[in-house]
Amino acid sequence: MSGEPLRDPGVDQAAISDEGLLDAHERALGRQHHEDGARYRLLPIGILFVLSGLVLFAGTYLNRYTGHYSALVFNENAKPSMNMAPKVDPLAVGRAQFKAVCITCHQESGLGLPGIYPPLAGSEWANGPADRVVRIVLYGLKGPVHVAGKEFSATAMPVFGQVPGSAYNWSDEKIAAVLTFVRQEWGNKAPAITADEVSAIRKAVGARKEMTEAELLEVK
Repeated sequence: MSGEPLRDPGVDQAAISDEGLLDAHERALGRQHHEDGARYRLLPIGILFVLSGLVLFAGTYLNRYTGHYSALVFNENAKPSMNMAPKVDPLAVGRAQFKAVCITCHQESGLGLPGIYPPLAGSEWANGPADRVVRIVLYGLKGPVHVAGKEFSATAMPVFGQVPGSAYNWSDEKIAAVLTFVRQEWGNKAPAITADEVSAIRKAVGARKEMTEAELLEVK
């Protein structure tokens, strides 16, 4: 007899079972990958929202604070300005300098000490010519001095300016500020003194020793 060989049902069933197991396993893995992909698909969307928020913030900030890119506000070719520093009140600077140093002798009231330290309040020196009072602070004062007919014979007033032998080395701006304060405090009504005035006197006189009352009275 001829015909197809007989198949062992047990062998065929085992082969089918193995293929079925592999197929089922692959389907299970595919389903797991699909679920994992669905789970992490929201991450790029979240990043997109964050970046969009940053772009919106940056655009709003630039629109508000760049002056609409006006050349009057923003000019990348402009040279640095030296006038950008805030203005300082010379009276405030002068008051601070006076309280830091001058108050020791001339007192907070500006009345000094009788017979020792001359007063500044109502003084003909403080209210007198700027050239004289600038020299007093710039170069110092030695010997007795008379104020309102009274003599004061304290030790020499220190040298405050940026000159040889200065104990304080104050700038022309500081000297101008403290003198402006003195000339407008305690009822004094003298004009303010500028740093340019102090600088001009310092350059014109040059280096020298402390001044005396007699030398100062020669200055008009």
